[in-house]
Amino acid sequence: MTGKAPHLRIGIDTGGTFTDIVCVDALSGAMRVTKVASTPANPAIGLVRGVKSILADASLDELAGLAHGTTVATNALLQGEIAGLGLIVTAGFRHILEIARQAVPEGYGNSYFWVKPDRLVPLRYVCEVGGRLNFLGEELRPLDEASVRAAARFFRQQGVGVIGVCLMHSYANAGHERRVAEILAEDFPDSVVSLSCDVLPEYREYERAVTTLVDAFVKPHMGRYLQRINDELGPGLRDKPFLVMQSSGGVASPDQVMRKPITTALSGPAAGAIGSAVIAEIAGFPDLVTLDAGGTSTDLCLIENAKPSVTNGGAVGRFPVRVPMIDIKTIGTGGGSIAWITREGHLKVGPRSAGAEPGPMCYPNGGNEPTITDANLVLGRIPPALIGGGIRLNLERARAGIADLATRLPGKMTPEQLAEGIIEIANWDQANAIRQMTIQRGIDPRHFALLSFGGSGPAQSPAVMDLIGMKACLVPPNPGNLSAFGLLAVDWRTDQIVTKVTHEDAIDTGSTAEIYAGLEREAVASLEQDGIERTRIRLAREADVRYAGQSMEVRIPAPSGQVDAAFIAGTIEAFHAAHLKAFGYNYAGQQKVEIVNFCVSGFGMIERPSIPKLPAAHHLKPPRGRRPVYFGGSYCDTPVYDRSALPSGLSLDGPAVIEEFGSTTVIFPAQRVDVDPHGILIVRRLREADGASR
Repeated sequence: MTGKAPHLRIGIDTGGTFTDIVCVDALSGAMRVTKVASTPANPAIGLVRGVKSILADASLDELAGLAHGTTVATNALLQGEIAGLGLIVTAGFRHILEIARQAVPEGYGNSYFWVKPDRLVPLRYVCEVGGRLNFLGEELRPLDEASVRAAARFFRQQGVGVIGVCLMHSYANAGHERRVAEILAEDFPDSVVSLSCDVLPEYREYERAVTTLVDAFVKPHMGRYLQRINDELGPGLRDKPFLVMQSSGGVASPDQVMRKPITTALSGPAAGAIGSAVIAEIAGFPDLVTLDAGGTSTDLCLIENAKPSVTNGGAVGRFPVRVPMIDIKTIGTGGGSIAWITREGHLKVGPRSAGAEPGPMCYPNGGNEPTITDANLVLGRIPPALIGGGIRLNLERARAGIADLATRLPGKMTPEQLAEGIIEIANWDQANAIRQMTIQRGIDPRHFALLSFGGSGPAQSPAVMDLIGMKACLVPPNPGNLSAFGLLAVDWRTDQIVTKVTHEDAIDTGSTAEIYAGLEREAVASLEQDGIERTRIRLAREADVRYAGQSMEVRIPAPSGQVDAAFIAGTIEAFHAAHLKAFGYNYAGQQKVEIVNFCVSGFGMIERPSIPKLPAAHHLKPPRGRRPVYFGGSYCDTPVYDRSALPSGLSLDGPAVIEEFGSTTVIFPAQRVDVDPHGILIVRRLREADGASR
């Protein structure tokens, strides 16, 4: 026994190549980080291995809890075959999935043709049941229980054990769906069932059906994964609070997650966005784009006023998933992205990745195709060993792989020239994704900074900053572990929603107050189930609003306090402002509005970790060494610094390489890096840096 109250909190982010671990001491603010290789066959093994490694010098009595960001739901949807699903619908609506929407999804055709993706559920596995509700939730015909029992018997005989239930207007009255679940539990107890009234209690039956089916599909995957973690943690560790990151930017207990596992679809990237928001506020750059480049992909997120944007109309792969999620764009450009040549003879980079197994060519037991990591090694931009020397890199093998690729391209290119071309293609891919995220929304990226993290991000992001002309490129301490750090800056969160389409002229303050009060009670009850005290719970109201006649809504914050005429006016005014910002115009004073969905988010507030300031230093330690680094067609003798030795207030002109455990930052020629009081690296072009200093 140490005699200390539990004061250590651990964040775990499982990526495709590495599992990142951060441990924060709530008493001293001290932070420890580590990385271990991910174990794709059973990610729980890598997770527990990292936790035990970082707790090697601590007692379990000091551990307050763990928070985890997972890609299990995402990987199940993107990599696994979607099969073995059944769907129960209201009689007459068997073709919900086939009819879908009129809009053609990007990548599936154009205005002249549409090759529809494979159905989530074959038509033979869609069962209709009798009974009907109207849009007010009033029963027009009672549920035909015999047809439900027939559906249960059919699914059992066919071996279809994962079932989604989506009955018409169940968002207004869940009674029929609840009874279907009871009958399935009686007649097919081994089945896994998701109800649309739990997963997405709002109208639009297509999106509700797809989201419910996706939730049902990932439920067994998530259940097995959480059980594996519990088994691997073993006695002692499994008794500690264990929280799972949700796509919305909050955490929840495993029990809460299993009620609606689709909420974890973008769990890991969401943690990075939350950590970035903390850094944005500390560094004084509230408006930025995050660039999280790992081994397999790059995740981008827009942050304004130190808050990541949240959407309820996202997608995972080809599946439209309507759950609150931080708005993140993912592209297939990571350190392990493979450079290859098309049939037309063009050089491409990604989206195929070497991943953790076998890994880049330079890794021990690495693959046979060159990657971005191999290119950076050939250029001298990353060290000969990663993870504090834990992974020795084979320069000769990487160089041979890139040289072989060069022989298959027209003209004569040296390995260095091709390696620089590989990096340039990857940088433009990231730059174009940032442009789409900003310019298409009417945002000038030159007024934003770029926040780079992930193991492979900082080696290239200062160049991406230059391509777009952004204000600065920020690299936080321990950039390879920022997502894991973000897990420790996350509140508990639960989201409640109800559909009731109400025209502006028909809004009744009494019924509106009753709706919000009911949603708030549900949010509080959900958080209290996780052990959150009422004094630590914060509630936030929102509403989905549109102009009468529109088909889509804008989610806006709704005022707190008493629901009266001022509340209604404030909600409508907030919608006009949000519509103007999103689309460049509004119809204030010209067109009436409709409230479509009433929403409440409940937050269980935590004490956020802080980043301690660096001690004052009067001089810069000499570089740990020098090495030739390839920039712009030639090698340059470049100093290499240990990041832990850089004092607050330091300013360095490029070229330079700054190394630390888990990541490497490259300062390019004509760039300058400043170290802020918290150790955040701020990279600018020299002319902007001179302007900032003045």
